[in-house]
Amino acid sequence: QLQLAESGGGLVQPGGSLRLSCAASGFTLADSAMGWFRQAPGKEREAIGCISDSGITTDYEASSAHGRFTISRDNAKNTVYMQIHSLKFQGPAVYYCARGVFRRCDTAGGPRFGTWGRGTQVPVSS
Repeated sequence: QLQLAESGGGLVQPGGSLRLSCAASGFTLADSAMGWFRQAPGKEREAIGCISDSGITTDYEASSAHGRFTISRDNAKNTVYMQIHSLKFQGPAVYYCARGVFRRCDTAGGPRFGTWGRGTQVPVSS
């Protein structure tokens, strides 16, 4: 089984911080780019950022629109992280991680993702 399990979501106030984790099982994520995504209720899923196998990150428009994010990875723990430094009030959302098909995020046509996690919910206290 190829699985990704997000965790770390929880109630947070606008401007608050938390760290999300994405633990892989059934495969080694060290050889893959990994992405983080956000989806609000009734809205389309947005790409926040991507991190290559070597740790090079790429931020997307959603990153600045919804807050400040730092993506990192710990291959020894088979886990990638996303630190939310300052979450803007955009309502609750589910954050997903996904395994990239390629090692890098700068592949032609943009990164491509295969295995997806089930998401972790981040409610926002107004």
